[in-house]
Amino acid sequence: MGFADFKGNLQYISIDNLAHSDRVFLFLMDYAHHRRLNIWGRGKVTNDKSLLSQITLLNYPAQVERGIMIEIEAMSWNCPQHIPRHYSEAEVEGKIEPLQTKIRELEAKLAQLKQR
Repeated sequence: MGFADFKGNLQYISIDNLAHSDRVFLFLMDYAHHRRLNIWGRGKVTNDKSLLSQITLLNYPAQVERGIMIEIEAMSWNCPQHIPRHYSEAEVEGKIEPLQTKIRELEAKLAQLKQR
């Protein structure tokens, strides 16, 4: 497994970590599907042109400085019990629109009752 390391932020956090230890842990969260994946492995930096060509994003303007390759040793899907629900703005709008419609209906009925 690998990913491109782009030139730009000049923090070199991944590179510095790998210079001290090749141990890698990825904690991948999929809020939309309420899943979490843990990946353990060994990482290494590469400048191999054939590997870089496989992890370069087409039509992405940032320059790939190097690649980080991870040899996966273990992975585990976690229990979703403690994953908080995250919703997009559109999803929230879809969920509250029926409630807002009901509120408008009830307010209209209340106004009618007050007029009697």
